[in-house]
Amino acid sequence: MAYINYLVIALLLFFIVKRFLPIKGVNNITTNELRKDLTNKNKQFIDVRTIGEFKGNHIRGFKNIPLDQLAQKAESELTKEKEVIVICQSGMRSQRASKILKKLGFRNVTNVKGGMSAWF
Repeated sequence: MAYINYLVIALLLFFIVKRFLPIKGVNNITTNELRKDLTNKNKQFIDVRTIGEFKGNHIRGFKNIPLDQLAQKAESELTKEKEVIVICQSGMRSQRASKILKKLGFRNVTNVKGGMSAWF
């Protein structure tokens, strides 16, 4: 019985740690690094926050595709040949969005660490 408890705890820890580890093949940049990239026409900038959050405040040049719509809209609204830079409020949703994009075949995906909270 004790072995089962250890196994359950080990699996739980594994899933918690895995959730916060960087996603394989996804770059991470700071908001300072993002500022240097904003004028690059060879990059696509996606904000995965809700429409309301985006309307309240956003970075010029970013396109709003809410996280819950990303899987359906990514293929029609984004180009796989260009780098996709993803932002949200804190960096958690953009990390999930980066994982979705990688699964859809986007090769060059970058997550903005700290999100909009770190922008100011």
